[in-house]
Amino acid sequence: MTSQTTPAVTLEQIRRAPKALLHDHLDGGLRPGTIVELARETGYDGLPETEPDKLGTWFREAADSGSLERYLETFSHTCAVMQTRDALVRVAAECAEDLAEDGVVYAEIRYAPEQHLEGGLTLEQVVEAVDEGFREGERRARENGHRIRVGALLTAMRHAARALEIAELANRYRDHGVVGFDIAGAEAGYPPTRHLDAFEYLKRENNHFTIHAGEAFGLPSIWQALQWCGADRLGHGVRIIDDIEVADDGTVQLGRLASYVRDKRIPLELCPTSNLQTGAADSYAGHPIGLLRKLHFRATVNTDNRLMSGTSMSREFKELVDTFGYTLDDMQWFTVNAMKSAFIPFDERLAMINDVIKPGYAELKSEWLFRQTAAGGDLAESSA
Repeated sequence: MTSQTTPAVTLEQIRRAPKALLHDHLDGGLRPGTIVELARETGYDGLPETEPDKLGTWFREAADSGSLERYLETFSHTCAVMQTRDALVRVAAECAEDLAEDGVVYAEIRYAPEQHLEGGLTLEQVVEAVDEGFREGERRARENGHRIRVGALLTAMRHAARALEIAELANRYRDHGVVGFDIAGAEAGYPPTRHLDAFEYLKRENNHFTIHAGEAFGLPSIWQALQWCGADRLGHGVRIIDDIEVADDGTVQLGRLASYVRDKRIPLELCPTSNLQTGAADSYAGHPIGLLRKLHFRATVNTDNRLMSGTSMSREFKELVDTFGYTLDDMQWFTVNAMKSAFIPFDERLAMINDVIKPGYAELKSEWLFRQTAAGGDLAESSA
């Protein structure tokens, strides 16, 4: 909490702070202007608005319904303009640029290759185009004085039947920009156990995967993702709060599943603003992240879909700072959690933590201390 010795974090500090992002969808983060231009180039005439600002507003309002199913409908428009190689390269490059501009130094971006085949691309061509875009975005970021490393998570749609095929694709490209696998889509009626063959294959190949679970459904989804499928991380996992009881006197009792998740340090890819839109939480103050932080779960902060939520990593942290009084130390805690949970080798995670994240936060804290010292001296002189 903030105090005289731990000041409120400013938006400028939040933007400059190095941040790590584990849960962000490529088709949920397009620039509205890019959608309009790509629609014109590809002949897609289904957009509800053709002026970028109005289109951005439409996406946010359409997604702000309290329903995961309605929220997912907005992706029909973004996917429609992502069916060519050039479009995928552009969208991926702009994604990396936008994140780097916002202070993100490491990001894992997920997308479903099977949703980008209508223009005649193969699965392999989709993966290679997106990877080319990420590398181009990293290069542009460096030219603008920023640094970012982007890895891809290949997603299979849980209502379809291509999970094993996409898992094999992720394994083939694991040394070419792909760092892991995911399943996504509506949870209700499509349990992760429908894709056990994909998860068993990935485990045999010693590969990483996360599973969307515990967002719209609940504890059974989380239990299946962990105990039947063996997920390394939980995509959202916010409904783990259903296994935690808080008595009137503040006493907290964890159920067996919640205890297991905390004890095993299973990362939770929490997405506060998105969770409000889909009804997983009713307010930032009521979002489980506050309690999960206090209880030292492996909680991380994420954007989910920047376009639909009108958000960024800086905005997510600003909402949490304003709501819970989080400090730079709290931001660093969330960021280190995310970096510890990333799907890249241990030594590379450690280097990012020790060489980028911790020094970045130390610099911000030192700057604040210098300003406070200078302000104290000015105050002493004026009092004299």
